[in-house]
Amino acid sequence: MISFTSLRRSCLLIGLLVLVACTRDEGKAASGSAGELERATLRHQGFSGMVSYPELAEDLGYLAPLKLEYVGNTISGPQDIQTVVTGDVDFGGAFNGAVLKLIAAKAPITALVGLYGVDENTWSGYYVLDGSPIRAARDFIGKKVAVNTVGAHQEFVLREYLARAGLTKEDIAQVTLVVVPPITSEQALRQGQVDVAVLQSILRDKALERGQIRSVFTDHELFGAFTAGSYVMSQHFLRENPKTARRFVEGTARAIEWARNTPRDEVRARMRAIVARRGRNEDPSPIQYWRSTGIAGTGGLLSNRDYQLWIDWLVKDGQLEPRQLVPGKVYTNELNPYLHGPA
Repeated sequence: MISFTSLRRSCLLIGLLVLVACTRDEGKAASGSAGELERATLRHQGFSGMVSYPELAEDLGYLAPLKLEYVGNTISGPQDIQTVVTGDVDFGGAFNGAVLKLIAAKAPITALVGLYGVDENTWSGYYVLDGSPIRAARDFIGKKVAVNTVGAHQEFVLREYLARAGLTKEDIAQVTLVVVPPITSEQALRQGQVDVAVLQSILRDKALERGQIRSVFTDHELFGAFTAGSYVMSQHFLRENPKTARRFVEGTARAIEWARNTPRDEVRARMRAIVARRGRNEDPSPIQYWRSTGIAGTGGLLSNRDYQLWIDWLVKDGQLEPRQLVPGKVYTNELNPYLHGPA
């Protein structure tokens, strides 16, 4: 069941959305300034040292004449999509479970295209020190696990792993989640501040190079390949700016396919050049560890499986009522040029 606090929060967010929609007109395209598009710019948050697929699309010319307006960084998918609801940005992205929880709280958003995913090249591992007694799910009871944020991918995957092993809700409640910035997760593990740290990409690879850690399980071992997160827009934005939204999805979809079909070194070089040009005083070294999009659907196409997996989990955990959410109503592929075949 959704708590009273969650409902009150969602009402506040929806109220803010209405207020913002009525009072803001930033980014509106002047007559003829962006062709037939309703808007000239899209506001968004970024991730330090990383290049998103919309940012890649803009650099490749796939969004033109639409421009992106960077408003700051985030390290939290749930926070990113909440700013879509409040109208502080025009699009955001998060883990699909977080998207579902926000929609269940009556937030008027729709998922449009894949954000990230998991495959044999791109995945997250749950790591412990070599001497740790943690080797199976039951060993997590009473332990501390470092995650980047609560209510997102890393928490959901952990809880599913524990539930599949037969742990009860009471057992799982004894596993403590500690929010730690990803860049310091390895340090927290090695200093004994946490018992388990979730590591991925450059942070995982650098930690493995230093040695003396081992993986208990990975999200790829648990679920196989899947699209794990989505970009979303508010339903108000989609109604008021249908051509702009379509250009955004088309460009992002094409950028995903460009990254999927271009040699890895060339993708990395392009991303490094983008980071260098945008001048945000950030470390581009994570880019050298980019391996794949991880996104399962061609051009970021979304599927029922991408959401049903987490709907089932939320129902089982008591956070959703059965049939409260239907996968086909939380996302759309209608704006994606790859829906009916190659673009």
